[in-house]
Amino acid sequence: MNIESFLHQDTETWTHLLYEDGHRMCALIDPVADYDPASGTVSYTSVERIMQTISLHQLSVKYIIETHAHADHLSAAPHVQSQLGGQIVIGRYITQVQHTFKAIFNLDSTFCTDGSQFDLLTEEGTQLTLGTLTITALHVPGHTPADMAYHVSDGTHDAIFVGDTLFAPDVGTARCDFPKGSSVCLYNSIQRLLNFPDDTTLYFCHDYPPQVAAQTDPERSTRPYQSCSTVADQKQHNIHVKLGTSQADFVAMREEKDRTLAMPRLILPSIQVNIDAGHLPKAESNGVHYLKIPINQLTSGKSD
Repeated sequence: MNIESFLHQDTETWTHLLYEDGHRMCALIDPVADYDPASGTVSYTSVERIMQTISLHQLSVKYIIETHAHADHLSAAPHVQSQLGGQIVIGRYITQVQHTFKAIFNLDSTFCTDGSQFDLLTEEGTQLTLGTLTITALHVPGHTPADMAYHVSDGTHDAIFVGDTLFAPDVGTARCDFPKGSSVCLYNSIQRLLNFPDDTTLYFCHDYPPQVAAQTDPERSTRPYQSCSTVADQKQHNIHVKLGTSQADFVAMREEKDRTLAMPRLILPSIQVNIDAGHLPKAESNGVHYLKIPINQLTSGKSD
């Protein structure tokens, strides 16, 4: 089993490429489009570098997996699919997110909330075959009601693509204040992940390296970006949910912290596009695509 991870620096997002030696099929997890909110420019330079790696390895894309409808970057799944093929995959509970945000964006009746924009909807226990590998879907709600993790094993090693459930141990866990998010559900989802063997590798969707005090390390303001950790490392060191953290303590911490957080800077364009499987809104009569910005519909919990 081979996993290559690629950082999208602007959004601090990890995209993972999964394949195995001797087999041509691969899966791409959480690909990112480049989006400049100041100019409204959408481009695909970053993901095209990953696509070049796929071509270099002479691989064929079978699955383009979204762990959830991201609120911090636009998906590049349709662009990858248009160039390299593959099925766009997401969890079945995307329908709940579609229903919620269809109302927020006041999308017209042609926008479906049945997940039909995606090629394949997974649910708890769904298995995807990739060469000799089996990828098993795990429903891990909390950050959103629709989050999925994907477990893969080659018989000697286990890996899980955890999406936005766990981050690096010194970062902690995902926020739960989006519509229908739940800190109780997130705690339970994390405990489920931490029940896997200690040497299981957990691959993140994001990393946000904490600032290092200048007097501690004047040559470096942050640690290097980290794409993964192990279950054992999370149990021992996760600042939010290490071994022995009770559900009550976690929920109190998470809810207090979430009240201080501003909305992600790209949430409005990202959600609008990502609930439609990464497709931009249809071009209008002048051939231009337009994004909608609902005013005063999402409130920031940040107090300063």
